Amino acid sequence: MAARLTGLVAATHTPFHDDGSLNLDVIELQAEGLVKAKVAAAFITGTTGECSSLTVEERIAVTRRWTEVVKGSPLKVIVHVGSNCQADSVALAKAAAECHAAGFSAFSPSYFKPANVPELLRFLEPITAAAAGLPFYFYDIPSMTAVSLSMVTFLEQAPAKLPNLAGIKYTNADLIQLQELLRLDPGHFDILFGSDEALLAAWTLGVKGAVGSTYNFAAAIYHRVLAAFDRGDWETARQQQAESVRLVRLLCQYTYMPASRHVLTLQGIPVGPTRSPLKQLSAEEQTSLERDLHASGLWQVLQAD
Repeated sequence: MAARLTGLVAATHTPFHDDGSLNLDVIELQAEGLVKAKVAAAFITGTTGECSSLTVEERIAVTRRWTEVVKGSPLKVIVHVGSNCQADSVALAKAAAECHAAGFSAFSPSYFKPANVPELLRFLEPITAAAAGLPFYFYDIPSMTAVSLSMVTFLEQAPAKLPNLAGIKYTNADLIQLQELLRLDPGHFDILFGSDEALLAAWTLGVKGAVGSTYNFAAAIYHRVLAAFDRGDWETARQQQAESVRLVRLLCQYTYMPASRHVLTLQGIPVGPTRSPLKQLSAEEQTSLERDLHASGLWQVLQAD
């Protein structure tokens, strides 16, 4: 069984130049920032990494760079290889294995959708086999894929087909199902929670690891949440979790993806703009966002203690 993946895992942005081309040099800064923030791992080329806007070659280049820069550091790299094209996912999984990533992940195809768990497993089987030596985490994100299958059924049926299954990246608002997953085979599978604004609720239910985009620039908030949880200081834990909600609400006012990229840039990690069709912030919006971060007190909240 794979080593447990616990703590905060940052779903990283893929860095771009202003013209939209890859800016691989920034990845070293991203990794340094995550190590400094005491984040356990980087989840690369996922939703936050705009995987569907990257070519296979670009995704492999990003994987190579990340696995190069983390050598000798405590930071792990989990590579997302999901795609609507099974052959592309197989190629990406092979690259993750060749680059000695710590693990890999894939979501469901979302154009032609699997109708049930056996069909999903049939799609995933050759992908997971392409990196059989790496732990695999299925990425459940029905809000993006529009595929909403029972993850309990998945976890019951998947081990026979996907022997390197290590767990689920659970970006799903169903906390009832989350409890069932945590109790299905305690201690064997990692259920990595994917909704940053509800981390405290998930931790209370027994989650031990979480993957999220705000951990790139706001890990300090969540470390305070978890430290307060550990010492039984519920008031502080709830207050800090509320700061996370405030932060995300503000970023969503400007459109979350480009706004989150700008926050990282303000922190000295210039990940650049989004790729089309996602929105880009105008200069006026960038200035307004900076002003709102300071006026709301959220900029101070982002800083480590």
